[in-house]
Amino acid sequence: MHEGLPNFTMPDDEQARVAADALRMLADPTRLKLMWALLQGEENVACLAELTGARPTAVSQHLAKLRLAGLVTTRREGTFVYYSAADHHIEPLLRQALAHAGHATGRDAAAAAADAAR
Repeated sequence: MHEGLPNFTMPDDEQARVAADALRMLADPTRLKLMWALLQGEENVACLAELTGARPTAVSQHLAKLRLAGLVTTRREGTFVYYSAADHHIEPLLRQALAHAGHATGRDAAAAAADAAR
């Protein structure tokens, strides 16, 4: 069937695994909010905890998972550690997911995105 489809492609096994791993990491509301915040700029744990409404210890655990998955990077300045998005390729995915959430909840994408930043 697919032979008749022009420009038909499939991801290889490694691409599919890496993409699925990234999506798995984003499947948690707190991690999604953390990524949304970090796509807007570098932050420390205390600020991210305030933005997400999560405890700093929980934020640290989520950030460790995101870092191991290669989605965030760290920079140390004295005793502070600052986190940032490893790359911005994930931003369109988050925007689309939040737009979908807006449609599903009857709220517009801007409101869903604003809630994700809280």
